[in-house]
Amino acid sequence: MTMGLNVIVIGCGVSGLSCARLLQDAGHRVTIWAQRWSPHTTSDVAAAFWYPYKVFPAEKVATWARDSFVAFAAIRDPDAGVLTTPAIELLHSPPEGLWSLEMPGSRPARPDELPPGYEYGQIFDSYVIEIPRYMPWLHRAFIAAGGVIQEHPLQSIDRAVQHADAVFHCSGLSARELIGDTSVHALRGQLVRVKNNGINRVIMDEQSEAAISYVVPRSEDVILGGTSDEHDEELLADPATTSAILDRCIALEPRLRDAEILGTQVGLRPCRPEVRVELETVAGVPVIHNYGHGGAGITLSWGCASEAVGLLRF
Repeated sequence: MTMGLNVIVIGCGVSGLSCARLLQDAGHRVTIWAQRWSPHTTSDVAAAFWYPYKVFPAEKVATWARDSFVAFAAIRDPDAGVLTTPAIELLHSPPEGLWSLEMPGSRPARPDELPPGYEYGQIFDSYVIEIPRYMPWLHRAFIAAGGVIQEHPLQSIDRAVQHADAVFHCSGLSARELIGDTSVHALRGQLVRVKNNGINRVIMDEQSEAAISYVVPRSEDVILGGTSDEHDEELLADPATTSAILDRCIALEPRLRDAEILGTQVGLRPCRPEVRVELETVAGVPVIHNYGHGGAGITLSWGCASEAVGLLRF
């Protein structure tokens, strides 16, 4: 890989920033072009605990997720907001083919560790990424390493190609308009944020017929979810959905019943049949795509960024 290239990264969510930081570490000069940045990106709304969700293909996801897990383990800066947190995946049948089975600390849950109505569960160690701390931390690290962020509403990728030795395309949902990828669609997620009154483990139920449910504790608050509404781009929180999320999560963790509600959030996960990490050449300039991470943008961030940067060869 030739060093010292002028690289433009399109997008300033977690995928764009992760690529930008690895490019800087490789000796390149990096400018991010974005329409918005933290705290106004899709990444800023994520519950953000390590677990692949709504993302394919499974074989590649496994590698990207494991590489990201290792990268999060290597982050020692307390300002980054990367928290080692025990998690329990609740199940309605014996565990089989689950991510949690392969994780550090994985073991079957004891009956006394399960909420009422569940016969099975898998305990494992995960990471909670405190997004209000992590995204500013990434942003600061990028700027401190000489990075520049510019506001560039883009309608095509051609303009970036004209100004760079290489382009990294990490635009998420905007890939529909930017490069005409009609396979990209929104998966709406609504969350409730409550004050943390002593919750110290992630609880998740991905298999319930009602909806996905999860409890994600952070230092000062707890993120409760959620929804997975295909092709729904409504950004206003629905009060009935908020009530349903609270009811489901209180059933999983009764201590949430008296928790102070701090607010609601809605994000649009950028889904695609498969994550796209791919090199193409446009007008003689390498363009590396890295988008379509569904509900696993944080979980796959460093793994996908590493593979994307590895595609930059001259």
